Order: sequence, then C-alpha cells, then structure tokens
Amino acid sequence: MPITVRLNVMLAERNVKSKDLAEYVGITEANLSLLKQGKVKGVRFDTLQRICEYLQCQPGDLLVSKPDSSEPVA
Repeated sequence: MPITVRLNVMLAERNVKSKDLAEYVGITEANLSLLKQGKVKGVRFDTLQRICEYLQCQPGDLLVSKPDSSEPVA
C-alpha cells in the first residue's frame, strides 16, 4: 500500500508558502520540496510534528495510504 503525501494540498488550503513552512520547521526548501513530491523514504516524527503545528492539522491529513491497484483484494 503506497503512502501519498498531501502536503501540497494542505499548503494550498492554508494559503501557506513552502518557504515559510520550511523556515518554521527548520529544514531546507529543497528537502521540503522532496517531501511534497513524495520522494523521501521517511520523515522524522519531530519534523512531522512541526509541520502539523504550523498547518494546524493532523499527520493523517498529510499522509494517506492508498491500496495498490496491483494488490489482490482479500
């Protein structure tokens, strides 16, 4: 089951700039961009917590598990 990162959606809904979020969280804009694109293998809980604090959301609002279409349905 792949996990989809919905950070772009949350940023747009909250009208927040990536630059401002990256500064608050304490990560580079490049790393935030990789996270938004889902090109990371993991994220630290403290980073996820800071993102959620700034966007006033829950981790489940940012990370969504979707069934893989190639997986058989039980």
